[in-house]
Amino acid sequence: MFSLFFGLYKYLFSKTEFHVLIIGIDKAGKTTLLEKLKSIYSNLEGLPPDRIVPTVGLNIGRIEASNTKLVFWDLGGQPGLRSIWEKYYEEAHAVIFVVDAACPSRFEDSKSALEKVLRHEDLQGAPLLILGNKQDLSDAVSAEELARYLALKKLDERVYVFEAVSAYDGMGIKESIEWLVDVMERSKRTEMLRARSGAIPGYM
Repeated sequence: MFSLFFGLYKYLFSKTEFHVLIIGIDKAGKTTLLEKLKSIYSNLEGLPPDRIVPTVGLNIGRIEASNTKLVFWDLGGQPGLRSIWEKYYEEAHAVIFVVDAACPSRFEDSKSALEKVLRHEDLQGAPLLILGNKQDLSDAVSAEELARYLALKKLDERVYVFEAVSAYDGMGIKESIEWLVDVMERSKRTEMLRARSGAIPGYM
């Protein structure tokens, strides 16, 4: 009887956990974003930007937002490390792709990397949040301008949005994460991952 009530308790009160990839080419501000997320949503003080070094491999961060547990996988963006990204696609509920909005000379590299990501079958249907980062810099382009620069082809009907943010001062980050949580909760991708894992509705 105890096990029955315990199972019901977990069903009713356990929080959903989502796995989110943070990717993008090197120096886009991915790890700075992760550290800012920690400082916004938890009692942990993130590393200051001047102490953040390029990621070689994987950084993991966990937060709670909108009564939902989020696990972020921040992956290195140097050309030689991008082949590692696909090892994490299969379990990802969504993707955050970070672009340095103040460096137009690298937009083409970002576009190429993102298009390759979107073609991968293991990410089919995963919601996509594209962040035009470094809006604290005066020469950063807007989210609308970035969308025109990247000129993405048909995104196989996935849900996506471009948002202007600053991982340095936190501008736009909470709104972006709220959007992501909302779309993940309603995503067919989430339903598919739940079914594959055998999880009952309401928790994973």
